[in-house]
Amino acid sequence: TEAYLNRIDTLNPVLGAFITVARDEALRAARRLEVEQGNGKSRGPLHGIPVGLKDNIDRAGLLTTGGSALFAERVPTEDAYVVERLRAAGAVIIGKLNLHEFALGGTSAINHVGPVHNPWDLERHPDGSSGGNAAVIAADLCLGSLATDTGGSIRIPAAYCGVVGFKPTYGRVSNRGVIPNSLTFDAVGPMTKTVQ
Repeated sequence: TEAYLNRIDTLNPVLGAFITVARDEALRAARRLEVEQGNGKSRGPLHGIPVGLKDNIDRAGLLTTGGSALFAERVPTEDAYVVERLRAAGAVIIGKLNLHEFALGGTSAINHVGPVHNPWDLERHPDGSSGGNAAVIAADLCLGSLATDTGGSIRIPAAYCGVVGFKPTYGRVSNRGVIPNSLTFDAVGPMTKTVQ
């Protein structure tokens, strides 16, 4: 977690991939999980793994803006369903990722904090509303991320950045606690470096 936070400090000012970095909270969680592991408790394959969340997925106590100035000070009081599951599995939430405002666009350039840049070519965008998710995976700023996909917002940025994105069947994963784009199409899914 410390190594990823240091890399975020170095690269995020250029990439614009994170809206919020949860440094103190992530370090506390990592230490707590390290103690658990030292005591012989493993929560499974996500135990201690740093994960980013698209900034339209609620994390209690952590700024969640949807990429909009309208929600620039919005701090949810409850975790989204997928965040509850990640935390129970031992994932370390490292921060919130930049997106196209309210996930309503295809560049990840229009939002209240500035554009996301593609790590392979800073003059290009990572596309899709989940551009921050794809950029952090491609640039090795965390090991995995959760994004949302309504019309390609996981799959397209993953392709633009050379990473893996998966959109599950609508309804397979609860979208409770996600700022909605289209309640009947929104799906929450992962982005990672490889399929494995």
